[in-house]
Amino acid sequence: MIQHKGYVGVFEFDPSIDAFHGEVMNTRDVITFQGRSVDELRAAMQSSVEDCLDMCAEDGVNPEKPFSGKFQFRGPPELHRRLAEVAKRRGLSMNALVHELLEAGVGTE
Repeated sequence: MIQHKGYVGVFEFDPSIDAFHGEVMNTRDVITFQGRSVDELRAAMQSSVEDCLDMCAEDGVNPEKPFSGKFQFRGPPELHRRLAEVAKRRGLSMNALVHELLEAGVGTE
């Protein structure tokens, strides 16, 4: 992963172009970049992000911001109660428990 201004880019090697191809993942905007080395990837990602921000400014549109890390979850009251009980037993806040559980669930993806 590489980052620029809070935007996170992921990339993989594309043998059809003999280079790495990447995409910014923490926004709904489609921002892509490519390069043959890590230095080229960094420069290309920075350029792509800056181009996107410039286009938004020219169009008078607020750019899509990187994900903030906040989201609201809705579930059944019984699950809420069980989570609260587990958090209390472990001496954690609900937020810390949910973070721990989500990390365990998607940490290897």
